[in-house]
Amino acid sequence: MAADLEFEKLVNLYYRDLYRFGLSLTGSEADASDLTQETFYVWANKGHQLKSPANVKGWLFTTLHREFLKTCRHRKRLTDVPIEEGVASLPDAATDCANRIDSQTLLHFLREIDEDFRAPLVLYYIEDLSYKEIADVLAVPLGTVQSRIARAKVQLLRRLTEMDRLHTQTK
Repeated sequence: MAADLEFEKLVNLYYRDLYRFGLSLTGSEADASDLTQETFYVWANKGHQLKSPANVKGWLFTTLHREFLKTCRHRKRLTDVPIEEGVASLPDAATDCANRIDSQTLLHFLREIDEDFRAPLVLYYIEDLSYKEIADVLAVPLGTVQSRIARAKVQLLRRLTEMDRLHTQTK
């Protein structure tokens, strides 16, 4: 009975954040819900192995991300994209471009970013995790987190710029 109450407390505490992370990764409410449920299923079966209760949030995010990657592996192989050096390669975006974007459009753009880059960006900006926490969640080096966030910003900025150009042309 006490274990059930602890599990329910954990679900109440982290479900929304995990679901939001899953939604940003998949772009689908159903898939996000499935990922979140699977994460808590894994917790129910393996959570007792966690040595430090202070690490439960990171453990849950790591598990959700691993489940997401597991489903992605069936679709395609992950590829590396070289970092583009220099500010000259960044597209110009109007200053009010970000102010005109709605949440559905942003989610659509996030789905277009490669999974390797999307996860760190979402964990940093939406879930407010530090680079170190993201590195722990994704099980990658700190420098990799930093470069992936930088690459994701470039990809997102390109999409915003394209949207801004289309918006300007239709006026």
